Amino acid sequence: MQRVNLSTVPDFVLIGLSEAPRVRFLLFVLFLTIYLATMAGNITLLVAASTDPHLHSPMYFFLGNLALLDILCPTVTVPKMLGALLLENKVISFTGCLLQLFSLIDVVGTEIFLLAVMAYDRYVAVCHPLKYLNIMSMRLCAHLAIGTWVVGFFNSILHTSLIFTLLFCDSNRVAQYYCDIPPLLGLSCSPTWSRELVLLVVAGVLGSGAFVVTLVSYVYILLAILAMNSSKSRHKAFSTCGSHLTVVCLFYWATICTYVRPSSTYSPGRDRIVAMLYGILTPLLNPIIYSLRNKEVKRALRRVISQVRTAL
Repeated sequence: MQRVNLSTVPDFVLIGLSEAPRVRFLLFVLFLTIYLATMAGNITLLVAASTDPHLHSPMYFFLGNLALLDILCPTVTVPKMLGALLLENKVISFTGCLLQLFSLIDVVGTEIFLLAVMAYDRYVAVCHPLKYLNIMSMRLCAHLAIGTWVVGFFNSILHTSLIFTLLFCDSNRVAQYYCDIPPLLGLSCSPTWSRELVLLVVAGVLGSGAFVVTLVSYVYILLAILAMNSSKSRHKAFSTCGSHLTVVCLFYWATICTYVRPSSTYSPGRDRIVAMLYGILTPLLNPIIYSLRNKEVKRALRRVISQVRTAL
């Protein structure tokens, strides 16, 4: 691509997942189906948690926040990807790219901290059941939830400002289906090492800190489960916690692999797959694993569906 006479390119071109028309159409159908299923599951969960009095407890309060994040996360990237697959509209403006990156980092960062808060909530519920309601008061829950959103917001401001104060004056082809930090760093014609160092330190400290809180909480939970006398209770608890921990580790692994590393290790093909794990797959799995297997949630969903049918 020819060099342009601007210090900053006016727009970017997002490299799609495939150039073959038949493959693009199949991918469009696949990701549209996943996106609609994700929206349906998380919106239903959010409505049930907010309207059913039986679910007005700390656990479901945090699950409602998680459902909202899982609605926002794929909505930031998937519609643009679907447009590129179906209409071949791969161009995104400089401002649009900035807003997409800011929104994605905000949502992903908030979810990282929220998962740590949810793990702590489950630790208190399992290891200190008699003190649970006293410790996890709604006031504390509100403060913790607001704190995750605020930290995620300022974390995103830092990352976005460090990226978009760089100069982009050569190629404008982003080797990803959305605007993300590693491919944008690779496109910049400015020195990036100082910004990369700041991003690595911030992402490493915050991400690994949240992961440690989550991991330690689940270790104590598993130890408490092993101390249970009933094998049936142990099996049920292991099944639930194992599913939760699997999705949490998948999300942490994917995000840490994406952001806590130097840009020189960026691999477009591999990173597209990793990005789909935390940007598309986990928002689909979270409502299923965290909630839809829960009897209380199932009863609440049946009540919501019944009310909708009555209204119609």
